[in-house]
Amino acid sequence: MKKKWLLIVGLAAVVFPVIVLTGCYAGAPGPGGVGLGPGSSLRVDLGQQEGIWVSGEGKVTAVPDLAILSLGIAAQEATVAEAQAQASEAMNRVMTALEDNGVAEKDIKTQYFSINKVTRWDELMGEEVVIGYQVTNMVTAKIRDVDNAGIIIDAVALAGGDLTRIDNISFSIDDPSVYLEEAREEAMADAKAKAEKLAELAGVGLGKPIYISESSYWPSPEYPRVYYEAGMAPAPAPPPPISPGEMEITLTVQITYAILD
Repeated sequence: MKKKWLLIVGLAAVVFPVIVLTGCYAGAPGPGGVGLGPGSSLRVDLGQQEGIWVSGEGKVTAVPDLAILSLGIAAQEATVAEAQAQASEAMNRVMTALEDNGVAEKDIKTQYFSINKVTRWDELMGEEVVIGYQVTNMVTAKIRDVDNAGIIIDAVALAGGDLTRIDNISFSIDDPSVYLEEAREEAMADAKAKAEKLAELAGVGLGKPIYISESSYWPSPEYPRVYYEAGMAPAPAPPPPISPGEMEITLTVQITYAILD
C-alpha cells in the first residue's frame, strides 16, 4: 500500500509542471518572466523577463517643521543615592523648562537611563577602584516651533546647569504625505515618459503597467552638534541660532509596462 502511494505522489510531481507549462491563459506578461497572450499557451522563459521595465524619480524640496532635540542630565557623586537625587532634581528643572517653553509632555520621551560606576586605576593597589557613581537620564524632545529651538536650548542649559547634556539636534517633517504625493506624481510621469520613448524606439505599442513598486527617502540635514557638558561655561546670550535648512524628499518607482504587438 505504501508503494502505491509513493507512485501516485511521484506522478503528481511529474504531471504538475507539465500542466503549468502547457496550460492556456489570456492576459498580459507578468514581471516574473511569464508571457501570457490571448489564446496562446503559457510560456515560461527563465532567462528573460518580458515587458518594458523603467524607473522614475520625483524630487521635492521642503523646509523641516520639526526639531528633535536630544538632551538630559548626568550627575556624579560618591554614592548612587546622592547621584540619583542630584540627577532627579536637575531633570525636574529641565522638564519644567521644556514645558514652560511650549514643548508638550507627549513630545518628550525617555531615550535612556543609566547608573554606572566611575573608576580609576590605583597604582599602589594595582587595580581599579570605585571613586563614585554617575546617573545619566537622556530624553528626546520634539520642538514643533522650530524658530523657538534656540530659546529652548538656552532655557534647558540654564535649568540643568553644569549637569546639562545637550547631545544633538536633528530636523524632520511632521507630515510628509503632501510632499510624497507631489514626488510620486513626478516619478510616475517620469517613468511613463521613459517607457513611451523606449516603445517608440523599439517600434512596439505600450500597454498598461503590470508591476509597480515605490520607495522614498528623505535624509535629515547634517548640522554641527549642539553640545553642553559639565564644567562648560553657561549658554551664551542671545540664544544659539538654529536653522533647519531644507530637505530633499526623493521618491522612486519601478514600473513594468506590457508590450503590445
